[in-house]
Amino acid sequence: MTALPGERPCLTDLAVDGYDVLLDLEGARRFHPASVRRWVLARGVRDVDAMTDLPKAFRAALADAWDVRRTRLALASDSDDGTTKLLLELRDGQTIESVLIPEGDRLTLCVSTQVGCGVRCAFCASGLLGVVRDLTSGEIVEQFLEARALAAERGRPLTNLVLMGGGEPLNNFAHVRTALEALIHADGAAFGARRITVSTIGIPKKIDRLEELGKQVNLAISLHAPNEALRGRLIPGLDRVPLDDVLAAAGRYFRRTGREITFEYAVLKGVNDSVECAEELARRLKGVRGKVNLIPWNPVADLPFDRPDDAAVDAMVRTLEARGVRTTVRRSRGRDIDAACGQLRRRFPTGDAVRERDARR
Repeated sequence: MTALPGERPCLTDLAVDGYDVLLDLEGARRFHPASVRRWVLARGVRDVDAMTDLPKAFRAALADAWDVRRTRLALASDSDDGTTKLLLELRDGQTIESVLIPEGDRLTLCVSTQVGCGVRCAFCASGLLGVVRDLTSGEIVEQFLEARALAAERGRPLTNLVLMGGGEPLNNFAHVRTALEALIHADGAAFGARRITVSTIGIPKKIDRLEELGKQVNLAISLHAPNEALRGRLIPGLDRVPLDDVLAAAGRYFRRTGREITFEYAVLKGVNDSVECAEELARRLKGVRGKVNLIPWNPVADLPFDRPDDAAVDAMVRTLEARGVRTTVRRSRGRDIDAACGQLRRRFPTGDAVRERDARR
């Protein structure tokens, strides 16, 4: 369990097998921790009083010592295409964003794992302000709980979860691991591992640690370039991780989990959108089980890139598929509310900024 300095502990920060700590509370019986865990993770209650099958004395002791959640929903913005961006205020006043994306029968939630991002992809808004801090496991889990409740209110269930919002998940590995276990476990939120994707720039040792969890979580690796030189310019926070080492880790992940890898590739006009880039990428991925997901870049103010032409993207698709590489193109969603891939940047970096805006209305 992790708590921010000087604050009360929070139930959502507990590991799925960590609720037995509640046995120390006055009036606790052996079955109470499991009941509390169900209320928090399976039913998503926001306060102790809602846990109606627990004795009043135990609920009083629980409420005196613990908070249920540490975040609050500050804003929910709906796009014309049905995408919803959620802004959550954290207890220290920081904010994070997550996104609900409808697509046919699927409803995918994209969550953040850090406040800001230290990877500093040259084309991504999330890293413009750098990384402020890691999210706790509870702050990750609460994005899921908040979005699941909103989706239920709108009459449809969450079907997929991607750790692809603000931050690099594997740079916050300990908290991400605890959050994943709470979300996946049958005695937690019971969300299927195969419906979860962790997206990373590729940190080989931590990819191996993710596999060691023994969960069939999907892995997406952000390549964005077919060679070291271009990738290093586009992702300055790589710390010189060799691309061959990243692809070797991807191969190990597939062999140990059976889950094919998705290679994300943000397409930038005149930078990495040529047929030559596609040919080099196909050579680089030869023998690696997975697919390439091309992501036409979504415009971000203050960044010196342009969205690629459709013809250039189509030519890349034809080139990759002709060389045996399965390829998809991600359709932009939520661009009108700055919720599309690469656009997540905290327009309201603190809860005070939200309240100031509301006060002006």
